Amino acid sequence: MADKASLSLNGDSFDYDVKPGTVGPDVIDIRKLYGQTGAFTFDPGFTSTASCESKITYIDGDQGILLHRGYPIEQLAEQSSFMEAAYLLLHGELPSKSEFDTFTYTISRHTMLHEQLATFYRGFRRDAHPMAIMCGVVGALSAFYHDSTDITDPHQRMVASHRLIAKMPTIAAMAYKYSIGQPFLYPDNSLSYTGNFLRMTFGVPAEEYVVDPVIERAMDRIFILHADHEQNASTSTVRLAGSSGANPFACIAAGIACLWGPAHGGANEAALNMLREIGTVDRIPEYIARAKDKNDPFRLMGFGHRVYKNYDPRAKVMQKTANEVLEKLGVDDPIFDVARELEQIALKDEYFVEKKLYPNVDFYSGVILSAIGFPTSMFTVLFALARTTGWVAQWNEMISDPDQKIGRPRQLYTGATQRDYVPVGQR
Repeated sequence: MADKASLSLNGDSFDYDVKPGTVGPDVIDIRKLYGQTGAFTFDPGFTSTASCESKITYIDGDQGILLHRGYPIEQLAEQSSFMEAAYLLLHGELPSKSEFDTFTYTISRHTMLHEQLATFYRGFRRDAHPMAIMCGVVGALSAFYHDSTDITDPHQRMVASHRLIAKMPTIAAMAYKYSIGQPFLYPDNSLSYTGNFLRMTFGVPAEEYVVDPVIERAMDRIFILHADHEQNASTSTVRLAGSSGANPFACIAAGIACLWGPAHGGANEAALNMLREIGTVDRIPEYIARAKDKNDPFRLMGFGHRVYKNYDPRAKVMQKTANEVLEKLGVDDPIFDVARELEQIALKDEYFVEKKLYPNVDFYSGVILSAIGFPTSMFTVLFALARTTGWVAQWNEMISDPDQKIGRPRQLYTGATQRDYVPVGQR
């Protein structure tokens, strides 16, 4: 017999089914709660509420575990490629050789943007934030690709998914090029997904661009580490937008807008700015003391995570990647020295250990991206590029879910009770 959870309210008792996952905590099915009791649950931020059933990503924050379709993120980052991870998230299994070849070929044939979109870019100011451009351009895709907006057609859903994954690097690179006044570069289908992005971002028409394999592998790894992260704010936004039947391009644009928030996608920029503020290793003790002072507004960025109460598994891979990139580029960056020393101190300091403030994925990613040559305004754009794969996979799963309903969160109303209107002359 399945487990039940009992609730007593106003002298009455109600039972609710307890549903187990394959791993992780059980959930109490409260879908009938309001109908039976007339009451809602109160859960700001939905931190204790499962908004959906999913087979894509599993996180155990206490153990520092992140699985995509059951595969540990460390294995995927070290042994796989972003294209393979994208196929895995989208289809549920690792591809065979022929499936992988077909998938990469399909993605490479969708990398170009409609030519009129170049004109769309020129409507923005040159100093527009790249994320503002991303929101606008991705949302506008639905005005150009009418043949893949019918969400009831599985074929059109997959075409839209391929288009979004394929075009996002082109959209991101063009946003960067526009901001620095350089001409757009068309995609080169002979290059890998990540190599093509690097060329479109840093190449110029006047000379050949040679993709550095170390940088290419580092970026590919960064994309894998950011590809999906369960029901975070932006993913939940994509699902909520999709629950209304909105087209996939609009849903992903909504996710990008949510990701832009500094509490979500802007954390790596904040971590890099903090490291720059500290500046040198000898100043670390001063900032450690400030972080412990409750009356000081300074906070250590890049430490701790909403979900992880252990070492973020992505941070370990990111640290190794940072070493490889800086060594390859010959960068003697004092900021990286500060990062390494700060990490070691924090891992041993009782204050940080007690509060479970371990380095997260954002701690090193900003250092890496800055060393490669990306301005901080592009950091969240790169996050959106990678996360599009997860958003698309989650959107497809939601559309296919027979239990899916339009999202309609409830509220605890604390405003005025009913009152009568008084004409303006009598107030």
